[in-house]
Amino acid sequence: MMWACLLLPHLALDGILRRRSTNGPLVLVDGAANARTVVAANDSARAAGLRVGQRLTAAQALLAQFDAVPYDPQGVEKWHRFLAAIAYRYSSEVCLLPHAIVLEVSKSMGLFGPWPRLESLLRADLTDLGFRHRIAAAPTPHTAYVLAGVSDGQAVLTADVMRRALRHVPILKSRLPASAASLPGMGIRTLGQLMALPRDGLRRRFGAELLATLDRLTGDIPSGLENFRPPDVFDLRVELLHDVENQAMLVFPVRRMTADLAAYLAGRDGGVQRFLLRLEHRDGRYTDVPVGLLAAERDAGLLFEFARGRLEHVVLPEPVIALRLIARDLPAFVPTGRDLFDERPANALPMAQLRERLRARLGDSAVYQLGSTTDPRPERAQQVAATANVALEAHPRPTWLLDRPIPLRGMAPLILSGPERLETGWWDDGEVCRDYYVVETAQGQQAWAFCPPGEQVGWMIHGWFA
Repeated sequence: MMWACLLLPHLALDGILRRRSTNGPLVLVDGAANARTVVAANDSARAAGLRVGQRLTAAQALLAQFDAVPYDPQGVEKWHRFLAAIAYRYSSEVCLLPHAIVLEVSKSMGLFGPWPRLESLLRADLTDLGFRHRIAAAPTPHTAYVLAGVSDGQAVLTADVMRRALRHVPILKSRLPASAASLPGMGIRTLGQLMALPRDGLRRRFGAELLATLDRLTGDIPSGLENFRPPDVFDLRVELLHDVENQAMLVFPVRRMTADLAAYLAGRDGGVQRFLLRLEHRDGRYTDVPVGLLAAERDAGLLFEFARGRLEHVVLPEPVIALRLIARDLPAFVPTGRDLFDERPANALPMAQLRERLRARLGDSAVYQLGSTTDPRPERAQQVAATANVALEAHPRPTWLLDRPIPLRGMAPLILSGPERLETGWWDDGEVCRDYYVVETAQGQQAWAFCPPGEQVGWMIHGWFA
């Protein structure tokens, strides 16, 4: 087996920074209200002299203007599980460790390629999402976890190489239980030195937990990890750092949230049919912006454009303090097929995506398609309906149906298909008996025309094909 570890050393801070469009000084603080301490700081804050472990009052004395955000353990857990759902795209065996994700990739390399390529795909996903990381690979998940903390990019592919690599790992970075904290003071500074000691003596001195940790590192006993399963509902909430009164200021967080939704959908190999964008106000009030699609999609750019199009029609009744994106309708995703020798321009949109873009921009009631009725007479057989999944006509029908038939002048047309006999209307004094054909006129236009049954003269045009 081969396990990859995605170590996320700045998970809490990255979860805050990724929703900011500016790079001003920012710190995370934790502790009692009268003794808050800096637990993380971004580059701008560190450049100004702020550091981890510093009292908030001391930081305020050094720098007058900076953002101090409370450390949120629940937010860290939320991002941890979100990234695990993203990793599920590459493996069905994904497990959670403190500030890390491990996934079994030996089978995945048969699909995504050898380890260097798979590693680059994992790094690209985490970088695009805005999370700093360290990656390592090893035959056991716990060894990959340890190696990721020692050296970014390290990969050991066999058990023998893994054991040699473990010998050089410092005790302070080996993630041993708390009972082993006294080992460096006893002169035992590497895992190699520890593994060379008699096991009976280690058990009596430090307990069975230390030996079990060593055995999990080498794979002598099972890892003891539980597999993670991504949730069936995508629910992401982002608190804004400031009250927002202008819709334009919501574009950046909405773009990030729809990108997160697209990444989540790729991880579960699915799409989204509809989702809800909730704009939260103070005192529990909110404004819902529903986004409905006629077909499942998961492209980040399209989802963002649909959400932005709906958002542009919303009038904010009061400032927005948080955004929430909820997606419950997550059907299977079927990619749009294209011909091998497709002659469309590279930037041409498929009809389904163009339809969704128009609906998002103009509104649901502004986009229509032709629907059918039970009356076969052409004048009454088609109706304009809002876009929906309606059944299509079994026979060709023109996109432009004339209000009344007009005579065809000039040369006789070229018959492309037909006839289709329509004989109906006897019950309401509107009886018709016609043979309809798809024809091509002398000018090269395709028309829908009829003539009296059994004749090829007196052509009447009833519609035009696009």
